[in-house]
Amino acid sequence: MSVLSALPFLKPVHLRSPRSSPGGQRRHTLPASEFRCLSPEDAVSVFEIEREAFISVSGDCPLHLDEIRHFLNLCPELSLGWFEEGRLVAFIIGSLWDQERLRQEALTLHKPQGTAGHIHVLAVHRTFRQQGKGSILMWRYLQYLGWLPCARRALLMCEEFLVPFYQKCGFEALGPCQVTVGGMAFVEMQHSVRGHAFMRRNSG
Repeated sequence: MSVLSALPFLKPVHLRSPRSSPGGQRRHTLPASEFRCLSPEDAVSVFEIEREAFISVSGDCPLHLDEIRHFLNLCPELSLGWFEEGRLVAFIIGSLWDQERLRQEALTLHKPQGTAGHIHVLAVHRTFRQQGKGSILMWRYLQYLGWLPCARRALLMCEEFLVPFYQKCGFEALGPCQVTVGGMAFVEMQHSVRGHAFMRRNSG
């Protein structure tokens, strides 16, 4: 059994539009809202959203298309996509890391024995921003990490102006990150996920 199939909260009841045909029979429609792990087939859609979200702000993307494919082939279970009517509207891509703090090689490596979920990128499609979707997706992702037997915490790096957003999501700043990209400096942030799984497993 896959991790995903064992986590019913990650796959909510699919809400379908109550459309009916003239004869009174309901027509088949795509789920109105669905959360699922991403696959390599989603890579192009992921990159299109990421490119629009980041290039206009920083001039570059956290992950290029080949790197997205790399992680979605290597550890798809550490990604999460939000789909509306079958269309990807927001996503997170992560991997596992095995050290206390992020280092330069964390940008490209997945450490299967690691205990930290390294969140590489969170992005929302431009037409769905300012709706709270980024916060909701992050909450669901942290819940999901809490169920993985190996994960104890989540790590990410972000620019200074994004620190308040991630603090509202429950992250704490660890200080300047050792990782640099094109001369850009980042703040490293951490969130414990151990409590999420404990509360779920002991909630009756």
